[in-house]
Amino acid sequence: MAFDVATEAWLCGLTAFEMARRLVDDDDPKSGDISARVATDIQRFGLSLRQKLERVQIACDDQIEFPAYYLSAGNPEICAPAVICISGEQETGVRLLGRLLPAVTGRGMSILVISHDDVSTRLGVQPDMLLSCCLDYVSAQPDTDATRVGVYGEGLSAALATDFAASDSRVAAAVCDGGLWNWARMLASVGWMTKAADVIDEDVVSRLRSRLVRQLRCPVLVVAGGRGIVSVSEAIKLQADCVAARIDIELAIPRMIRSPAGEIENFVSYDDCIFEWLEHKLAHRG
Repeated sequence: MAFDVATEAWLCGLTAFEMARRLVDDDDPKSGDISARVATDIQRFGLSLRQKLERVQIACDDQIEFPAYYLSAGNPEICAPAVICISGEQETGVRLLGRLLPAVTGRGMSILVISHDDVSTRLGVQPDMLLSCCLDYVSAQPDTDATRVGVYGEGLSAALATDFAASDSRVAAAVCDGGLWNWARMLASVGWMTKAADVIDEDVVSRLRSRLVRQLRCPVLVVAGGRGIVSVSEAIKLQADCVAARIDIELAIPRMIRSPAGEIENFVSYDDCIFEWLEHKLAHRG
């Protein structure tokens, strides 16, 4: 009982640190201090969790290796689902881990948390290949059901998650951008080259908008608004296109909290929503 109370207090502390970090500017020295404190607390208290938390190395070949955090599901006798979580751009993996621990702990799933920079900035190496190595690592864990591994991309990593889910059929669920980042870039290129915004009719627009998400063979959750890269209006259009094509896609729109510093994303309910969806989609199917 005392252990559970201490764990709950520690997780609440991580949430408080995340809220404090969002109340200061990213270039404020205090932001770095808060992130460092989160990393220290994870190292100090992470080993006391019922779920084993460890820092691991993901190896793709003899020359490529990068760090990650692995949180086991907590019951070695049961093969549980797992989620590969990719931090947003300019965000460390440990910072994302500190935010997600309160939402994940006790859900009976494993997570592998990696940094956006570690999988997106290697010359000559596609992110898809590195993420497939992450999936190989997770699938090889004795407490993981290799048929129930999902991917979650934060911020710009939502586009990486879409591309990865489209390229690797083992992905069982994806929290991603649904291809809208690539769609926006393509639309901007067409507009720039033709100097016209209405060169494509609406039926063609609909097919192109949902072209990438049609390649995914798993359920999809698109996060729109807030600090993400997907606009709410485009996400709603994409969902309408996919519903017409009978594609399993849902939307999550983070709630915003008003504060003296401006609007702040309600990341607590946002994270709970995402992992409830993942828990449901990665559940056993009879």
